[in-house]
Amino acid sequence: MRIRKCEKCEKYTFKEICPLCGSSTSNPEPPTYSPSDKYGYFRRKLIKELEEKGSE
Repeated sequence: MRIRKCEKCEKYTFKEICPLCGSSTSNPEPPTYSPSDKYGYFRRKLIKELEEKGSE
């Protein structure tokens, strides 16, 4: 059993569905960092392209 966070009301619970609003919940922990990340270059490139496209 792990703590989860509601995506809609941002309350914490242990259930898959939020008991307050009925929305789905997710794991609040960020993914672990790995210096040998195979896809980091592509992810950063995509984020940079999306930011540039949004500022146009």
